[in-house]
Amino acid sequence: MKTNIFLLIICMLVFFTQSACDQQVKKMKYNPLTPEEQAVILHKATERPFTGEYDTNFEKGTYVCKQCNAPLYRSEDKFDAHCGWPSFDDEIPGAVKRIPDADGQRTEIVCTNCGAHLGHVFIGERLTPKNTRYCVNSISMKFIPSVEKNESKDQIRETAYFASGCFWGTQYHFMKAKGVIATTVGYMGGRTQNPTYKQVCTGETGHVETTQVVFDKTKTSYEDMVKLYFETHDFTQVGGQGPDIGDQYRSVIFYSSEDQRLIAEKYIGILTDKGYKVATILKPAPKFWKAEDYHQEYYEKNHGTPYCHIYRKIF
Repeated sequence: MKTNIFLLIICMLVFFTQSACDQQVKKMKYNPLTPEEQAVILHKATERPFTGEYDTNFEKGTYVCKQCNAPLYRSEDKFDAHCGWPSFDDEIPGAVKRIPDADGQRTEIVCTNCGAHLGHVFIGERLTPKNTRYCVNSISMKFIPSVEKNESKDQIRETAYFASGCFWGTQYHFMKAKGVIATTVGYMGGRTQNPTYKQVCTGETGHVETTQVVFDKTKTSYEDMVKLYFETHDFTQVGGQGPDIGDQYRSVIFYSSEDQRLIAEKYIGILTDKGYKVATILKPAPKFWKAEDYHQEYYEKNHGTPYCHIYRKIF
């Protein structure tokens, strides 16, 4: 009789414990997942390299878990590892849990909050000073872009990247344009980390001389920036600009959003309809590497004017 009562108590405890767990699970509201997302996030599959949405995304913002929206990584910790998947050298503290793979060869990373599979972490590759690479599936994350604001809350900033030959001349025109807050020259699109001007000039790093333009969206627009870009260089020239010949002088627009891409495509279409053979290439914006200080605002410092960037009205 005592044994039966003991078993009854155990069964009741199991029932109530299971009910409590069921209720807790019901309270967890996870985002619905597509079959492709389930394959990676729940069943630990891996998306094909160079196919993920965020592989080449370098906008400012935060990457959150696709399943539970928990913040995982900051954009400032993202870098281009040329591996085909988004790479970060740091996490938001406590956001990511490490689990050794069963074979002992790799270390899996999952969302601490919900256990969603993210990818793997690698140590010792010396790709960044932190010597860590979180290799993450794009499909496991959602990107939340940040809206940059300056001291006046009424001014909202947007950043654009334009390459049109020697960046001295490109910067010269953009820094004088209405609504532009700041311009910086640098290098984009190559393989070398933190490249120098001397390295880029060899044409072997793959970088393009680029001008970063930050503008006030209440005073101008990305369309205005694109029009100025096309009106200040020879966008029909292939492999250089004026007398400056080489891959680093190519005509390239690096877009930071889908809206920027569509606007750039629109104006390339307008120019094509006008009879121009446009050589400008559109690429998603990779990491921007700031050039040496003596290149910044070069013509302003040296009281000169561009030799191959001359304004001509087209639109």
